[in-house]
Amino acid sequence: MDIMTPTQRYRAMAHNRGRTTPERALASGLWRTGMRYFTHEGYKAMTGRRLLGNPDMVLPRKMVVIFVDGCFWHGCSLCGKHRGLHGKFWTGKIDANKKRDRRVTAELEAGGWTVVRIPEHDLKTKTSLKETVDAVAELVRTTTPKKAKAA
Repeated sequence: MDIMTPTQRYRAMAHNRGRTTPERALASGLWRTGMRYFTHEGYKAMTGRRLLGNPDMVLPRKMVVIFVDGCFWHGCSLCGKHRGLHGKFWTGKIDANKKRDRRVTAELEAGGWTVVRIPEHDLKTKTSLKETVDAVAELVRTTTPKKAKAA
């Protein structure tokens, strides 16, 4: 039973802007490999431009953005945490999130960015975290910045 009214719960969830544990774990792992990045807030402060979708990490020299997608909120098909649990509202919300993710990815790629989306479950164990950090670090090292596609 929820101790908040629906309005209070909505306000609490809408104002939650902290970094999640999986985001912090990935960020820490990448930092240890020598990857230097900005958060979307840091990138905006440095350039004056906001990136679509508010990526969790931005590597501007390589034109790479990284998103850590929570399995519930982004409708992970492997975890299936969202299936049938919360009715029409949550199914609609998660479907809208997935549609937005596809649109954001397409627009960033059209702008010349390499988009990396990592599901939260890839960062849950030490082994999977290390494998993911190594794979992302290798991808970033071998990425050549792209030119934006002509509109």
